[in-house]
Amino acid sequence: MNYGSKKVLHGLPAEVSFCKKCVMSNQRPSSATEFIKTDMKIETANFTDDFVCDACKWHEEKKSIDWDERERELRDLCNRYRRDDGRYDVIVPASGGKDSFFVAHQLKHKYNMHPLTVTWAPHMYTGVGRRNFQSLIDAGFDNILITPNGQVHRQLTRLAFENLVNPFQPFIIGQKNVAPRMALHFDVKLIMYGENPAEAHNNKQENESPLMHLKHFTREDETTDLYFGAVHIEDLQEYGISPTHLYLYIPLLAKQVSDANIEVHHFSYYHNWSPQANYYYAKKHSNFEINPDGRSEGTYSNFASLDDKIDGQHYYTMYIKFGQGRTMNDACRDIRDGFITREEGVSLMNKYDGEFPKRYFQDFLRYIGISEDRYWEVIDSARSPHLWKKVSGQWVLKYKVK
Repeated sequence: MNYGSKKVLHGLPAEVSFCKKCVMSNQRPSSATEFIKTDMKIETANFTDDFVCDACKWHEEKKSIDWDERERELRDLCNRYRRDDGRYDVIVPASGGKDSFFVAHQLKHKYNMHPLTVTWAPHMYTGVGRRNFQSLIDAGFDNILITPNGQVHRQLTRLAFENLVNPFQPFIIGQKNVAPRMALHFDVKLIMYGENPAEAHNNKQENESPLMHLKHFTREDETTDLYFGAVHIEDLQEYGISPTHLYLYIPLLAKQVSDANIEVHHFSYYHNWSPQANYYYAKKHSNFEINPDGRSEGTYSNFASLDDKIDGQHYYTMYIKFGQGRTMNDACRDIRDGFITREEGVSLMNKYDGEFPKRYFQDFLRYIGISEDRYWEVIDSARSPHLWKKVSGQWVLKYKVK
């Protein structure tokens, strides 16, 4: 397709296509390491000439995995790190959601580990998020809740929204950083996350190792340039943020992690991962609650990403920047796992994807201290001309999955 003088924003592919097995768009960003860099170019979902995404190809490859052998590998791993002196032997980054609960509970009760759950606080807890977090603790887990300086976090969130249209950036940075820091503090050598993002939308080759690459949560050396909300760390003082305020946001050095022999693993390498199965597991073994308001805004599901009042803005800004929202994320996984057909996924996307998250909208504006007019100015500036057009004064996507 030739778009002439029209710009393509955010480093996206100029031609839009969709996976013929699920409903993923080739505009779908990888989870990645851009969260502390200023470069706006990103990696997107990997498609090949047959118009099948890597996540769908990986789903097929998983059918040939010997999961009994993978579990033996997990038992060997736990045997290497298990302690008998009362100290923690594994750290599980945990929000109280279904997935982190599943990992922590399995490690403790099936593999006889002594986990410490570590939580990086949401921007603004929802009621159900706070209750599910407490349910995690009540189910028998020690926990450290790390809550960053409220003034700093709000300012970083505002910068991330206005400069990157990514209000979740400060949360994601902390989510990657706190577990390694706690591992150093408690002399724990093993960190266990849940799902490898490559299961759902990254290059499928990244699933071949259980380890999270150091590039996702460390910096190379002291000279590494760091950006927060696309602002260099040295320039943040203009916004009232000094480097001393940023301890929790600055990644450890790769050498610190390697010298301490810390390994970061994904549980999904060892277990045939299923978010829906994890939900049923959490319901069975704890007081985990679904969304009391029904389905979550922007999708048809009601049991994921419930913690933060900004969750809806996270998915909505992705929809604006990349033309894919929360329903696409949910439908892709449910199609692969056989819970819905592709046709049902298309129908659900046409019905819910891009729905505006109004429930906590005013809370979000107050949190980052901007007006509604400023919000829409930022939002509309992020619409790439190759994705969006105006019809009768309303923004509509040029391409929709069929």
